[in-house]
Amino acid sequence: MKQQNLAILVTCLAAGLFACSQAELVSVSECDKVVAHAQTILKENAPSKADMLKQCKAATDEARGCVLASDKPMKLLKCDF
Repeated sequence: MKQQNLAILVTCLAAGLFACSQAELVSVSECDKVVAHAQTILKENAPSKADMLKQCKAATDEARGCVLASDKPMKLLKCDF
């Protein structure tokens, strides 16, 4: 019985981690929103808005989605932004 519960738990955790790692695609037209969100997270450590907008426009839809899905600075570092 314990092995079965452990297997179910492992399966659920794996499914949850996979789902969380897949950020929604965000188009370049949403860069103002992406930059504002990143600035909120990074606070005084954020680069200039102009620099961030350049990065955002050059980034992929996946990278922009990753930024919007982040809620901590360390998570932002994982984004290819």
